[in-house]
Order: sequence, then structure tokens, then C-alpha cells
Amino acid sequence: MSQALDVLAIAAHRDDVEQTCGGTLLKMAQAGHRTGILDLTRGELGTRGSAEDRAREATEAAAILKASWRSALDIPDGRVENTWENRLKVAQIIREQRPRVVILPYWKGRHPDHYTCSTLGYEACFLAGLTKLQIADELRKVSAPRNKGLELGPHRPFKIVYATLYYDIRPTFVVDITDQFEARLESIYAYKTQFADQEAGKGDFPANAEIRERVASMAHYYGLLAGVKFAEPFLQKEIGLVEDLTLIPVKSI
Repeated sequence: MSQALDVLAIAAHRDDVEQTCGGTLLKMAQAGHRTGILDLTRGELGTRGSAEDRAREATEAAAILKASWRSALDIPDGRVENTWENRLKVAQIIREQRPRVVILPYWKGRHPDHYTCSTLGYEACFLAGLTKLQIADELRKVSAPRNKGLELGPHRPFKIVYATLYYDIRPTFVVDITDQFEARLESIYAYKTQFADQEAGKGDFPANAEIRERVASMAHYYGLLAGVKFAEPFLQKEIGLVEDLTLIPVKSI
């Protein structure tokens, strides 16, 4: 079994993580934590480029973000559905990689794949911790009868947080990515087939010259909320716990 991940980001598409929490993943890696990225789809329906293009670009972006592990499932692009089979596939990864923290997209948004990924990811994290659930055996029943995958012990992440950049909601907290901003931007630019100027998808994709301004504007806005230059926003469902009132960051007035 490979060494456990400290942080695993799960997203619907290759490039979602780079846009929503790439700076945070890089910051965690620079602090000595093992980070990983799981993309649910391979981008075969993308307006620009092919699934093969996206795979190469995702590998380059992961290297920029210093991720220890990255993989993609075979869930159809544009058809991320919260099915038993898909929950099992994600739960199997949770048991394999054993992350302490999982980052999911926020559970509301414009793209159905994004908000479905949120619910699917949460339920998969829950299933992964069920002691009596034999995931490899269940997967053989529903999708891969000849799958020889090993049964892995239960694991449930300690913490699940939600990257909220794709939805307009006030975050619970932000992560200062001032020192990681340029590399985060570079990881987005790694998706050359997506963000290079071209006719395909011209009305939906920003011009290349506008990308830096757009990314910086959002990061600067969330940074202002916490008194730093650039930040990425997150939400947690749980109440925060404070041990020392004198050490709470971010001034009130």
C-alpha cells in the first residue's frame, strides 16, 4: 500500500482543482504534506482538445503543484451521476490513498458535474469507512466481473472541506496563497488546449490575455477578506474549535 495522502482534492474535471484550490494544494506540499488529485472524468466532451490532451496537461499541472499522486476515473464527462457504482469507485480510491483531509467542490453551482461531484464525494467518503462493506467485491458485481482488485481496510477522512470559488457564497475560511499565486496561475496555463486563444468555444472561454486578470481579481477579493494579497475560499460544515482567543488570526476592526 502506498503512503497515505494528507490532502486529496476531488473534482469533476481536469483543471477544476487548479482553478479552485491549486494554490492551497501547493502550499500544503511545500509544507511537507503529501497531496493528491482525483479527477472523476477524462474530458472527452470538452469543447477544446481531447481526453489525451487533457491527460498530458493534467500531468504537467500536477507537477507544478507538486502533487504526490494524481489519477482520473472513467466516469463519463458531462454525466457525473451519484450512482452506487460511482460511489464505490471513489470510495475505493479513498481506501487506497487514505487521506486525512478531502477537498470537494461546493454542493451548488452552474455545472451539474460540479455539484454532483460534491454529493458523490461526500457519500463515497462515508462508504469508505464502513467496516463490513467489501468494495472490491461490490465493484466486481456491478461493473468489472473480472476485476482482481484487493479488498482494502476501511478508511474515512478526518476532515472534508469545500472549495467555493465556483459559487458566490461567503466562505468559512480562506487560505493565504500569496506566495503560491504565480505557480497556481502557471498550473492553469498548463491546460494549453483549454486556455489558448481559438475559435472553438470562443464565447464561453476567456481570452488568454484576460486569464491572469480574472484569476488575480478573484484571489485578491478573497485575500482582502482576511488581510492578505491572494487567497482561496473554503467552507466547512462543522463549528470551528478555538483553544486560545489571543491566537485567532484576522483582525476584527
